[in-house]
This record gives sequence, structure tokens and C-alpha cells, in this order.
Amino acid sequence: MRHLVLGASSVIGTLIFDPLAQAKDLRDIELRRLFEPTSAEVRAEQEGRIYIYEGLKETDIVRAMQEQFQRLDSMMFIRVQPTPTPVQKDKGSDSAPVYYQNDGC
Repeated sequence: MRHLVLGASSVIGTLIFDPLAQAKDLRDIELRRLFEPTSAEVRAEQEGRIYIYEGLKETDIVRAMQEQFQRLDSMMFIRVQPTPTPVQKDKGSDSAPVYYQNDGC
């Protein structure tokens, strides 16, 4: 019984934390491709391949636009994580405006 509980907790832990690790790994891969592309990736872009980057931070995209401007035609960004904006209340209003970013996808 004890081994069953340990095995089950191991499986449950993997199910919970593995997607988080995969998400971080995917972001690392995308950032590497964005800022340090291999020669094969650059060749593919020159031949017309477009890479879709999903869930990157707005600051990463601004950096890419400055540092990788010559490659922008080969990039598409979706589900961008916006930079949080400070909350400012309107005079006479109890609620603050909500900031959403719609990428149209």
C-alpha cells in the first residue's frame, strides 16, 4: 500500500509540474530562436519560413524589433503577454480600467 501511495504521488506530481516545465522549455526555445538563430533557421527564414512565437512577453518582442529588425518579416507573435500598466483611477470612479490585449487570433 505504501508503494502504491508513493507511486501515485509521483505520477500526480509529474502531471501537475511537467506542463509547467514544458512551457518554460518552449519559451527558452523560442527566445533562443528569436535572438540566436542557427544558420539553418536563418536559411529557412530566407526561403520563406515564418516562425510563430506564442506567449512571449511584450518586452521580448520590443527587443526583437530593435535587435532582429532584418528578420521581422519571418516572425509572427500571438498571445503576447502585455507589460502590466499601473492602475489609475478616474476621478469620481470607484473602478480602475482593465487592460486587455487582443491579437486578433
